[in-house]
Amino acid sequence: MISAKEQARLAGVIGDVEDETSGEIVLVIAEQAGHYRAVPLLWAMLAALVTPWPLIWLTGIGTSRIFLIQLAVALTLSLVLSWPKLRFALVPRSLKHNQAHEAASREFLRRGMTRTRGKTGVLIYLALAERHAEILADTGVADRVDPGIWAGIVADLTAAIRNGRMIEGLEQALRRTGAILARHAPPRLDDVDELPNKVILLD
Repeated sequence: MISAKEQARLAGVIGDVEDETSGEIVLVIAEQAGHYRAVPLLWAMLAALVTPWPLIWLTGIGTSRIFLIQLAVALTLSLVLSWPKLRFALVPRSLKHNQAHEAASREFLRRGMTRTRGKTGVLIYLALAERHAEILADTGVADRVDPGIWAGIVADLTAAIRNGRMIEGLEQALRRTGAILARHAPPRLDDVDELPNKVILLD
């Protein structure tokens, strides 16, 4: 997804912005938010349900033969549509969005964002295949920041990705997020780095 050099570059940005705040930023980049394994089966079953009707109306094929054809259609389509690129293309956009949002929410909990001392953890989540970016903030930050501000950062990040400037877009998103944290969660004398600064990559 990104090179080791780019990972180090982004981790450095996280470290720099966290020096100015007691908040914590975690960056998660997923190649794909979901596998959508049920999608080929659903399309295959739908096609199998439709298959008998033209055979009944237009031919004299017996019911047992129609059943075998129906079964063959279901098996063949379920195998063909399981090809990853084709399977992903068949997934409705709304389902991709929901799957990516659920994945971001799981990562928010999994990465310990709710366990920071001041409830000031912020997750930047990116699902490349779904072209979905999301920022989730814990209550110590979310209660003080207009959701429209996060939406603006996400919009600029996704625009940068569309233009082939993913690393630059992520850097900008990290710095803007850091500026928000610095304003609402300034650094403390006893502040410690509670969460790792490395970029988390998910296959």
